Amino acid sequence: MKNILFLCTGNSCRSQMAEAWAKNLKGDKFCFYSAGTKKHGMNQRAITVMNELGINMSEHYSKITEELPNIHMDYVITVCSDANENCPFFAGGKIIHLGFDDPPRLTANMNDEESILEVYRRVRDEIKEMIINLESYLEDNSNISEEE
Repeated sequence: MKNILFLCTGNSCRSQMAEAWAKNLKGDKFCFYSAGTKKHGMNQRAITVMNELGINMSEHYSKITEELPNIHMDYVITVCSDANENCPFFAGGKIIHLGFDDPPRLTANMNDEESILEVYRRVRDEIKEMIINLESYLEDNSNISEEE
């Protein structure tokens, strides 16, 4: 099976949700991982909104790329602009950028918890749609850059 890494800045929210969705929906077709360019710790609201749909991320933890198993990543999908711009080198890996809004940044000045969770739910659902259509992104060479 092909190895796919979801990369984000802090590996706390978007990349974690992508990994969880991917394992849940496509775990029989690919091996999925997530990491960040930095460690930010797990985002509790991301865990909450995934749990609402029966996807448990309580065992997930924030990690950087150096903590990943020493395996070849066939695809690295960056889910935020910062990770795309600062993507570590993955020999032979195909880099795909599919950016999503950053819920912590969007909700930083919000006070109503339900409104905050709505932002997280929207991004969660957008990530799910990406995972549902994952094969089309892997086949579309217009959004892929290769590292040698």
